[in-house]
Amino acid sequence: MRKIGRVYVPVALAVAASLAVLTGCTDPTPCAGVGVVSELGVYVVQEDFGGLEGASYELCSRGDCVEGELGGESVSRVFLSLPDDVDPDTAPVRLTVTRAGAGTPLVDDSVDVKLLRQSDGCGGGGWSRGLALTKADGLLPNVPKRVSAAWMRQVRAAATASPSPSSPPSPTSRTASGTPTG
Repeated sequence: MRKIGRVYVPVALAVAASLAVLTGCTDPTPCAGVGVVSELGVYVVQEDFGGLEGASYELCSRGDCVEGELGGESVSRVFLSLPDDVDPDTAPVRLTVTRAGAGTPLVDDSVDVKLLRQSDGCGGGGWSRGLALTKADGLLPNVPKRVSAAWMRQVRAAATASPSPSSPPSPTSRTASGTPTG
């Protein structure tokens, strides 16, 4: 046995192993949802409105608001970060969208929603809710399959797009909706 300070190696290893078991760190499987955050996300189906590029938005709920500008995607995602200790009970969510240069909002809609718990698989998680804005239905308290399918097509197309060999790559910036542009 090798002595480290006043503690022998087997004792130190036993203590480390005990801590690993007690904290759940023995499972070699990574936690699937590490980094889960509390937020409200709204998928804005711009193509329903004939495009809303440059339109400003304000998303409010539970005493917090976020403002931004929509990019040129056919479906944009705008989100409001919430504190981890947010009250998940039913509360109103309000979204306004105003076309660039317009004085009055094109959309001013609200819906009551209860937040849903999203686990990170490691004992933590966050409170969130996905909503959607379509021209036909207004602000919806859920995301219809057609909207999530359109979003996924858009994400896949952006992930597999190749830059043109004749032009140098441009720097990537992010719109307020969190999607890359450029």
